[in-house]
Amino acid sequence: MLITIFSLVVLLFSVALHEFAHGFCAFKLGDPTAKYAGRLSLNPLRHLDPFGSIMLPLFTLVFTAGRGPIFGFAKPVPINPYNFRDQKWGMLKVAMAGPAMNFLTATIFGLCLRFFSLSSPLYLMFSIIAVYNFLWGIFNLVPIPPLDGSHILFSLLPQRAFKIKLFFQQYGFLILMIFVFFGLSFIEPIALKLFQLISGRPFPLL
Repeated sequence: MLITIFSLVVLLFSVALHEFAHGFCAFKLGDPTAKYAGRLSLNPLRHLDPFGSIMLPLFTLVFTAGRGPIFGFAKPVPINPYNFRDQKWGMLKVAMAGPAMNFLTATIFGLCLRFFSLSSPLYLMFSIIAVYNFLWGIFNLVPIPPLDGSHILFSLLPQRAFKIKLFFQQYGFLILMIFVFFGLSFIEPIALKLFQLISGRPFPLL
């Protein structure tokens, strides 16, 4: 139960870091929309989404019989791409900032496990933080709206591929729900492999 509660807390702070990174990147590119909306914050409460931050994590918790992984998402940070100084690649940079923050967080905690001798409770906590940030980063790179991977894909697609973009925009949420049911099992092994690569150790809860 304690591990489950801690995992939920880690998820909330991971999504807060993720959304903060989006807003901060947009702000640096010239768009103050997130700042004016009060979303340039590491406070998870400012980023909570009733479905993505509460219902979906609880659903995945029940669906996996408490074994995880627990998934969810936050309210997207409001962004106005017309304010970007870089009109060509601005949206791509902002979309990549969120997963990049999660990968950076996971790498930092994973390297702490590799190079420092930690007590068993601290070792377990750092491991959960690292794995969940790898999971969250990979999950958001899946090219399904509203995940960041879709914005990355749309930034790279040529104009003539607008029908693909339209299809994903129309049916993205349905496709995402199908992926949550059947695709999450493909993400977990990748996250665990990255964790072992960075930390030099297997995940302790396996």
